[in-house]
Amino acid sequence: MHWATPYIGQPWSKHGQGPEAWNCWSFFRHVQQAHFEVETPMVPYADDLLVLARLFRDHQERGHWQPVTAYRDGDGVMMRTARYPIHVGVWLEVDGGRVLHCAAGSGVVCQSRRDLAANGWRIDGVYRHRGATS
Repeated sequence: MHWATPYIGQPWSKHGQGPEAWNCWSFFRHVQQAHFEVETPMVPYADDLLVLARLFRDHQERGHWQPVTAYRDGDGVMMRTARYPIHVGVWLEVDGGRVLHCAAGSGVVCQSRRDLAANGWRIDGVYRHRGATS
């Protein structure tokens, strides 16, 4: 069984910090620390999507992540449903590549690019922590 399997179906909550419920960033932080030994700080949650997009874009943590074109387990996947990237997931090298993420209305899911698109998500970029060694 893949390490991600027990997470599937765990609920989403706007202010969830785990383990009972998660928002996308708290879930991303947990997975990065627990499975890839990467520490990431909190990013405050904002109800306004434009404010949330700016918080992600302008946060100092962004400088610790570099864009990549050859994806590997643990890479951060920025996604959007509209104009601004407001959602994050984790790239997994399973079944040709999938994104593990926690979203409103579905909780934790592991989706292919095709499934992401069918649910309205567009990958905005894939990033690797500068300190990642594996």
